[in-house]
Amino acid sequence: MMRDSICRCCFCGSSRLVKRAYKDEKTGDEDMPYNSFADYPMSWKPVLDRNSRPLYLALARQLADDVMNGILLPGTKLPPQRELADFLDINVSTVSRAFRLCSDKGMLTSVTGSGTFVAYDVRTSLSVVPDQVSPMIEMGSMMPETLADDEITCLLRQMMDEPGRFDFFQYSMGGENWHRDAALALLREAGIEAARGDILLASGGQNAIAAVLAGLFRPGDRIGVDPLVYPGLKSAAKLLGIRLVPVGQERGEMSEEGLWYAIRNHHIKGIYITPDFQNPTTHIMSTDGRRMLARVAKKTQILVIEDAITSLLLPRPLPPVRRFLPEQTVYILSLSKTILPALRLAYLVVPELIRDSLAETLYAMNLSQSEILLELASRLIVSHRVQDLMSLRRRRITMRNSAVNAILQGYTVRGDDCSLCRWLELPEPLTGSRFENLARQKGVHVLGAEHFTVGTQPPEHGVRLSVGSPRDREELQTALWRLREILDNQRNL
Repeated sequence: MMRDSICRCCFCGSSRLVKRAYKDEKTGDEDMPYNSFADYPMSWKPVLDRNSRPLYLALARQLADDVMNGILLPGTKLPPQRELADFLDINVSTVSRAFRLCSDKGMLTSVTGSGTFVAYDVRTSLSVVPDQVSPMIEMGSMMPETLADDEITCLLRQMMDEPGRFDFFQYSMGGENWHRDAALALLREAGIEAARGDILLASGGQNAIAAVLAGLFRPGDRIGVDPLVYPGLKSAAKLLGIRLVPVGQERGEMSEEGLWYAIRNHHIKGIYITPDFQNPTTHIMSTDGRRMLARVAKKTQILVIEDAITSLLLPRPLPPVRRFLPEQTVYILSLSKTILPALRLAYLVVPELIRDSLAETLYAMNLSQSEILLELASRLIVSHRVQDLMSLRRRRITMRNSAVNAILQGYTVRGDDCSLCRWLELPEPLTGSRFENLARQKGVHVLGAEHFTVGTQPPEHGVRLSVGSPRDREELQTALWRLREILDNQRNL
């Protein structure tokens, strides 16, 4: 026995005729449901392979295939789970498991009260790399320029001639006092005053961030970030089940209104910032913005993760957030982006209340520093050679940025002469992913905004250009002229 009923979707108000199954009172037979979706609007009507088991995996694969084939575009709002289950004639739990799996892999983004959306950066992990023009010029990975560091070579030779050189190849025991004194000297260059006991050591900034997330947060916790943020943070958060929440902006940095909204509505437990040369937009946070952030964090007792990855490039350091909020800020100063790429070393300045917990996490994750790199970095600092190296880096970065300014003149390129990367704003309707693909065809690797975006809002139309990655200034100029050609061609369409 079948009865007709009207099912009304709570999101769009549309209705469809649904024939529900009822058990025949005489025979006890139960008819299978038959749902009419012929005229019903749905953003996605997948064809489910019912021979593939389990069904939730089949549905997840179908979603990935439809994204790959352009059937589902980034930002598309998916049908409600009950509605999709009704359409496919499967259990809601099957749809829930498929959505959860896709969310964990970064393919979907959910917003309470609004629904589930295809993530804007979904294609950064799913897309097929097109044919490349050889040789490919690297402007995607943010690396400093390779320099002929003769002073570093001399230091290494000196270390290898010492009687105790074999100790450098052992596991590190956490650093001696003079290593920490060297760290304190470099931290003062960045505007940080600390004591020996405040410092923890890690094998690079990325690993330090991963340890902070793993040791001080739990799966399901939420952290406030800029709408465009460092991809390494996104990867670590996804791996650990931590949600990133974009905080509203004003003049290129977190606003007080946006921060309070994230605290009250998303219940964030922490904030991640790169106050100096923000990655990727290159924005330098104002002193007032730093004070405001510290004030709000103190009032709400949330943790601030201050990533000082490029702070040493500033001609004059601005006051770090930690200066205003030492008891709630984890400050990370890493060396590979500003001093030497091979120096995978980071100094963490950590509040006393959480220091033991973070130290245990670093040990458990085997993220302690290399003894030879710690020794090399310490000698560079105490010999004052690091200041000479930083001065050279600033001069060379300024020269490279002058080429960016000259060749891309007439287009909006954020960042100043000390920026390790630049943010190229793209003219409408050119998207970051489209420009990235066009650049690949020209033999230049850049990263579009989709790699950095967080949340459900359409990403800004832009690309990050790594100034230091090309092998020399001539290769940089070649890459920039190729990018200029793409921009000019799009302007003339």
